[in-house]
Parts: sequence; structure tokens; C-alpha cells
Amino acid sequence: MGDPLRRQPMMGWMDSQRQRTVLGIDPGTAITGYGVVTERVGGDFELLACGVIRTEADVPMHLRLLEIFQDLQRLLAEFAPDEVAVEKLFFGRNVTTALSVGQARGAVLLGAALAGLPVAEYTPAEVKQAIAGYGNADKAQVQQMVMHLLHLAVPPNPDDAADGVAIAICHLQTIQYNRLL
Repeated sequence: MGDPLRRQPMMGWMDSQRQRTVLGIDPGTAITGYGVVTERVGGDFELLACGVIRTEADVPMHLRLLEIFQDLQRLLAEFAPDEVAVEKLFFGRNVTTALSVGQARGAVLLGAALAGLPVAEYTPAEVKQAIAGYGNADKAQVQQMVMHLLHLAVPPNPDDAADGVAIAICHLQTIQYNRLL
């Protein structure tokens, strides 16, 4: 599986303190970032794990997608999230990259569907808006807010893992906002 960057055992937690756990995914065929964030009663967020799933460029695409899918299955089994949040496909200038990201998204969406989990999708601008309050925020601004929201000394690293964490927080904040409505 990918190299997890931070794992905190849930020791000392009672299930009654956990409100909802979300697996955030920043899909890619070379690197898929993930973050597992839980919301505790009272609204605080806690990072349970984050990391990346890396696949080798010289491996055939169908095997790379299988690796992403299998690693996602392991994450779902280990953390038993209530929901999955995935970054929506963003079409830039590079169509080839967009197509491969779309394939990685498909592996993630299939894994979530097979696990019976609801999936929420957010554009990069929606994630930035939810985290930093500005849809055109740069990576540094988003990472600073992620550190603040999770009470971390350093931001999650690498960027792909940080993006997975931000996507999970975006979804949890959206849920909180909708609760207030």
C-alpha cells in the first residue's frame, strides 16, 4: 500500500465521541492522495491518517488501477469511514492527464460503491472555498488552514496527501453547514 504519513490510533476514543469519519481522495494514476478525518462530537476535526498510493509509470494502466483499487479497499477496511469525498475531475489543458485522472477516479468510485458508501464530489475551487474561504486560494493558504483546523505542527506532506485531507475536511464542513440550515 502507499506510504502513510500520519497514523494516530483511535485509543482513548469512545465511539460515542466520533460523529463521522470521511476518507478524502485526490485521485491520480501516478499518485493518489488520501486523508482520513473524523469529526468528533462538538465539531472538532481529527486527522486519523493520510498518505499516498503510488503506482509505477512502467506498469500497464489496468494494473495501476487495480493497485489503486486494492489499496483503497484496505483503507476502507482499516478505517471504516462513513463516507468518501473525491475531487471532481478538472479539465485543464492536458487532456491526457485528465483522462488518466478520470480512470483513477473510476477505481475510487467503484471501490466506494462496492463498500456501499455514499460519495461526495467537490471541485478544487469548492475545496479551497471551504478550507480557506477563497476559491482561488493557493496551496500554501490551504495547507495553513488544514494545519489550523487539525491543530497540526506541520502540514500533511506530500501535497497529494494534503489535498486528500483538505477534501475530507471540505466534506465535513459542508455537512456541518447543512446541519445548521
